[in-house]
Amino acid sequence: MIDVLVSGGGPAGLATAIHAALAGMEVVVVEPRPDPVDKACGEGLMPSGASALLSLGVRVEGRALAGIRYVDGRHQAQAAFREGPGLGVRRTALHAALSRRAAELGVRVVRGRVEEVRQSHDGVEAAGLRARWLVAADGLHSPLRASLGLRLPDHRPRRYGLRQHYPVAPWTDFVEVHWADDGEAYVTPVGEDLVGVAVLSSRRRGYHEHLADFPALAARLEGPAATQVRGAGPLRQRVRSRVAGRVLLVGDAAGYIDALTGEGLSLALLSAQALVGCLRAGAPHAYESAWLRLSRRHRLLTGALLETRRHRVAARLIVPAARRMPALFGAAVHALS
Repeated sequence: MIDVLVSGGGPAGLATAIHAALAGMEVVVVEPRPDPVDKACGEGLMPSGASALLSLGVRVEGRALAGIRYVDGRHQAQAAFREGPGLGVRRTALHAALSRRAAELGVRVVRGRVEEVRQSHDGVEAAGLRARWLVAADGLHSPLRASLGLRLPDHRPRRYGLRQHYPVAPWTDFVEVHWADDGEAYVTPVGEDLVGVAVLSSRRRGYHEHLADFPALAARLEGPAATQVRGAGPLRQRVRSRVAGRVLLVGDAAGYIDALTGEGLSLALLSAQALVGCLRAGAPHAYESAWLRLSRRHRLLTGALLETRRHRVAARLIVPAARRMPALFGAAVHALS
C-alpha cells in the first residue's frame, strides 16, 4: 500500500506530491496527459506563493512582480507588495519545473484517470492502486468532487475567463487590473518579452470582443498573439467539504470563488502544504479548518468585490475609491499577498 495517491498532475497535485515526498511518504500521481499542460490562468503568484514554491525546492524562470495596479481609463491606483516580490510565470514553465522536482524526489507518475473510488477503514482503492489517502487535485470541474457528492449548487451569475499571450516587453512590474462595465482584463508580465492578458466576465462572447472594452490596453498589444486563446469557467465552485473519509481535495477542486483577486495558484501551493501537514500529524480532518483559515481573507475580500461588481454604479467607484484611499487599498493587497 502506498501512502498518498494523487489524482491530477497539475500544479496543485504536484505540489502535494512533492510535500508528501519531502515528508518521507511514498506518492503516486495519476494524470492522463503528458506535461506540461497549458490552461487558462492568470499565471501570477503572490509573494506567499512565490515563497511556497521556493520551500518546495522549485526554481523556475519568470518575472518578478512588484504589486497590483487598478486601472479604469481615467483613474489608477497601485499598491506594492510588502513581503518581497511575487512571480509572473508561464503555467507551462511552472508545470515543467514542478514535474522535474517531483521526479527528483522519486514521485511516480502513472498515465490514467481516477474514476471509481472504493474506501475502507484503512485505505482507498482507485486506478488499480491502493493507498492510505487519496488527494483529488483534478481541477475546477473535479469529477471526483462530484462523484463524492461534495459539489454544491450555485445560482449566482456565472463568470468565465479567457487568456492569451502577447510578445511585447512588459511596461510595468505590476500586475494590472483594467476595469470596464462588463468585465476586467488582467495583465501579468511573465517574461522579458511576454505578457499574459486574461479577461473575466459574466458575459459570454469572444476574447477580442472583450478586449475591445479596453482600448488603451489593446493599443499596447500590437501584432499577432504568441499563443491561442484558452478559456475556463464557470469559475465559482461551491464545495460542501474538503474531506470525505480518506479523500481530500486540493487546488481548484477544493472550491473556487473567482480569479478577480489573483491568489488561485498561491492558495493551491499553501493548501497543499497544509494538507500534507495534517496527514503527517495523523489529523486529516483538521485539513478542512486549515483550508478555511488559509482562504478566509481571499473568500471575504473576493466575495465583497464580486458583490460590488454586480452593481454597475458601485463597480465604477472601485478604482476611484482605491485611488482616494491608498492606505486601505494597500492593506487589502497586503492581506491577499
